[in-house]
Amino acid sequence: MTAAVPAPSGAAASDPADSDELHARTRAVLPDWLALYYERPLEITHGEGRHVWDADGRRYLDFFGGILTTMTAHALPEVTRAVSEQAGRILHTSTLYLNRPMVRVAERIASLSGIPDARVFFTTSGTEANDAALLLATAYRRSHQVLAMRNSYHGRSFSAVGITGNRSWSPTSLSPLQTLYVHGAVRTRGPFAHLDDAEFTAACVADLEDMLAQTRGDVAALIAEPVQGVGGFTSPPDGLYAAFREVLDRHGILWISDEVQTGWGRTGEHFWGWQAHGAAGPPDLLTFAKGIGNGMSIGGVVARAEVMNCLDAGSISTFGGSPVTMAAAEANLAHLLDHDLQGNARRVGGRLLERLRAAARPLGVVREVRGKGLMIGVELVRPGTDEPSPEAASLVLEAARERGLLIGKGGGHATNSVLRIAPPLSLTEAEAEEGAALLEQALHTAESQLTAGRRGEQRT
Repeated sequence: MTAAVPAPSGAAASDPADSDELHARTRAVLPDWLALYYERPLEITHGEGRHVWDADGRRYLDFFGGILTTMTAHALPEVTRAVSEQAGRILHTSTLYLNRPMVRVAERIASLSGIPDARVFFTTSGTEANDAALLLATAYRRSHQVLAMRNSYHGRSFSAVGITGNRSWSPTSLSPLQTLYVHGAVRTRGPFAHLDDAEFTAACVADLEDMLAQTRGDVAALIAEPVQGVGGFTSPPDGLYAAFREVLDRHGILWISDEVQTGWGRTGEHFWGWQAHGAAGPPDLLTFAKGIGNGMSIGGVVARAEVMNCLDAGSISTFGGSPVTMAAAEANLAHLLDHDLQGNARRVGGRLLERLRAAARPLGVVREVRGKGLMIGVELVRPGTDEPSPEAASLVLEAARERGLLIGKGGGHATNSVLRIAPPLSLTEAEAEEGAALLEQALHTAESQLTAGRRGEQRT
């Protein structure tokens, strides 16, 4: 176990309730399908920088950031101060009234989006943002047909589940939409994995063309994550969505870029994930959430005015764009840009990726280390096979926690066999090296346990 480390000054006192008791109370009152990490789930009570503390006073290096949401740092002074000051004035008004902080943030995001004549609508989550984007696209195109990528994830609402191409996160086949799934988002698995990048892109474009030939041609939109999040941080070759865009434009089909996890410079090389396919120009709609609020509940849609203004009924957002969340977003975005955290993600993330690839090279449990910037996936398999191993991922998660490192997991093929590494973008080189060393130890532990288990199976 990690040693107890003193909490940062000013940290709130934790509830002394026993973790097992809290776990039991959680299971008694919350849904069974609400996922929890670890055999003994963790209660995080406070954080600072890239570290968090649990209820027992143990400190952890956070390499998951509340599912890519703590974008800059835990307890970032600028954000906590902005939230506190705004809360002292007024907490809530709704969009029925003029909201100066919301307008300022919308102006900043519209300018950064790259979308001409952009309009911004704020929501409270990425799910709600994607839901709104689907409403806009289907209303604009007068069609309920939507193209989505295999292995995708876009949220937990009824419509978002209906376009999710990952069975692990799609609890029902019922949907208000007719969804058509195309190849391209998973580079190293599937029928085109053996092709080089150019051939892979051409094959995926041919698949898209074939799919559209089987429709009436009035598909509303393609929605795609530039790097799939829950799907295991997979991505196509750069330029694939530019090639798709040429096909979409011929049919008048809109392109929605789901930037809930890739936005704000996390990939290092670009501010938005769509820019890796920049030859296509900006998408028609862009959705965002997670990191912009650094923990506050913010999401939104950016679209060109013609699309955003297509609805012929009035609407409001009770909680979207609230004064407090906008204060957090404004302070957080300013810190991100002023400190070039995108550049830091590129530099530190690149070194971390190289370090993890070197550590994984001799290990049979690691199939692939992939990623961009501070968005890195480590795909795990049963040693000596190409079979995805959720057991290995669980073993590594537990072993990393024991050593003081928090990571996430995800993946396709109905398995959680990919480790997801996405620390705050202010991660230092020393912290990256520390985390890599801890993860390397955890990987060795998992491989040893799995190999010993296989030898035991063979003897029996």
